[in-house]
Amino acid sequence: MAERLKVGIIGGTGMVGQRFVQLLDGHPWFEVVSIAASGRSAGKTYEESVQNRWKMAGPIPEQVKNIIVQDAAKVEEVAADVDFVFCAVDMKKDEILALEEAYAKTGTPVISNNSAHRWTPDVPMVIPEINPEHIEVIAAQRKRLGTKTGFIAVKPNCSIQSYVPALNALLDFKPTQVVASTYQAISGAGKNFTDWPDMLDNVIPYIGGEEEKSEQEPLRIWGHVAGGEIVKASSPLITTQCIRVPVTDGHLATVFVSFENKPSKEEIIQRWSQFTGRPQELGLPSAPKQFITYFEEENRPQTKLDRDIERGMGVSVGRLREDSLYDFKFVGLSHNTLRGAAGGAVLIAELLKAEGYIQPK
Repeated sequence: MAERLKVGIIGGTGMVGQRFVQLLDGHPWFEVVSIAASGRSAGKTYEESVQNRWKMAGPIPEQVKNIIVQDAAKVEEVAADVDFVFCAVDMKKDEILALEEAYAKTGTPVISNNSAHRWTPDVPMVIPEINPEHIEVIAAQRKRLGTKTGFIAVKPNCSIQSYVPALNALLDFKPTQVVASTYQAISGAGKNFTDWPDMLDNVIPYIGGEEEKSEQEPLRIWGHVAGGEIVKASSPLITTQCIRVPVTDGHLATVFVSFENKPSKEEIIQRWSQFTGRPQELGLPSAPKQFITYFEEENRPQTKLDRDIERGMGVSVGRLREDSLYDFKFVGLSHNTLRGAAGGAVLIAELLKAEGYIQPK
C-alpha cells in the first residue's frame, strides 16, 4: 500500500486505547494521526496524558508521544483529520451510542471496542474468521444514518473468543447445548495488580453483565442478515458462568457441548486444525496463520504459556474428551486484550479495508 490510512483513536488514554496505540505502531496499512479522550486530557501531549498510567509492557511508541490529545466530544474537529477511528471509551451506554453515531454521520467509519452498539440491528458484530458476511448490513445502516461512507462496526465481548471459534468449527454437527465457564484476566476490567490489589490471591465469582453477553452474543454472531438487520440464531442453548481470576492477560474457558450429530474426537480435532476464514484467505496483516491450535498435552493450554500464540491473535484448545453428561468437554484460551479487544478490532478494520468499506476520505 503506497499510502497508509489515517487513523484516530477515541479513548486513546485508557488501557484498550493504549493497546491500539501499541498495535498500530508500524502497521503496514494504518497510521495513527489523532488521539482523542476526555476534556481532562485534551491539550496535553499523548505522553503527558498517560504519564504514570501507561500499562503496556513496552514503551510509548515514539511517533505518538507528541500528538496533542483532542477532546473526543468535538466530533467534527477529530473526524476532519482521519479516514476512520477506533473507539474504546469509558462512558455511559447512551453516551457511547450517541458519540459513535455522531462520528459515523460525519462520513467516518467507526470500529468500536465498546458494547453499546452490539445489539443495534444494523450494526455488524464481527469475528472476521467467523461471520465476515455480516458486514453487508452496513449498506442498510448507512441509509439509516444518512451517510455514504460512515458506519459503525463492533467486535464482540472478549469472554466469548476463547470458545466460540472452537464451536464454530463444529457447526456442521449441530451443537444443541453448551455450558461454558470463563476464567477471566484482570486486564478485562482495565486494571493491573497495582490498580487492583484485592485481586491478589483471590477469585471473584461475578463480573457484571458478562454472563448475559457470553450467552447471547454467540447467537448474534451465528445469525444471518435479512431485511437490513442481523437476525440472531436460535440455537444452541448456551449457559455460562464468568469468574475473575488473578491473571494479567488471557481468558480461559471450560466448555461442555452436546450435538445433534455427535462427531468423533478425531473429527473435532481435524476441524479445529484445518479451520481458516476470510482473514487467512486475504492474508490480512493481523490475521493468525493458524487460527485454532490444538494441544495434545493434558496440561495445555495454559494462560501464561499460550495466551500469546500467533501474536495473541490465535485461539488455543485442549483437553478434548468425552463427557458423562454431555458429548464432549474441552478447554479454550484467548488473549483478551489482543484477539478479544484491540487486536480483534484492528483485524475487523483490515477486513473492512480489504473489502472496500474503508477508504481514504
